[in-house]
Parts: sequence; structure tokens; C-alpha cells
Amino acid sequence: MIIVPIKEGENIERALKKFKRKFEKTGTLKELRYRQAFVKPSIQRRENKKKAIYIQKLQQAEE
Repeated sequence: MIIVPIKEGENIERALKKFKRKFEKTGTLKELRYRQAFVKPSIQRRENKKKAIYIQKLQQAEE
């Protein structure tokens, strides 16, 4: 549960902005989207491998 303390006379927009930032950091929405569609473990490994290769190429090009 996210709790956003509001000081006396604080603007509601500022409190809403704090709430949105805290909600984003929890990763709840990201996890919800991830769980909506099942990804086979073999496909997930393949994607992770592609990502690792891409990052490695970027690092080698940087050096």
C-alpha cells in the first residue's frame, strides 16, 4: 500500500505527482502487463540472449 504524506497547505497536484512517482517505482504496472501474456521460457531465454548480445556489441564498439 502506497502512503503519501501531505503537509498542511500542500498542493494536491504535487501530492498526486508524488503518488505517481512512488507507484512507478514499485513496478506494479510493469508486472501487470508482463503477466497479461504468457511467454514460453524458451522464447524468454532467446530474447535475453539477443539483448545480451546487443549490449555486448555496444560495449565493444565503445572501447
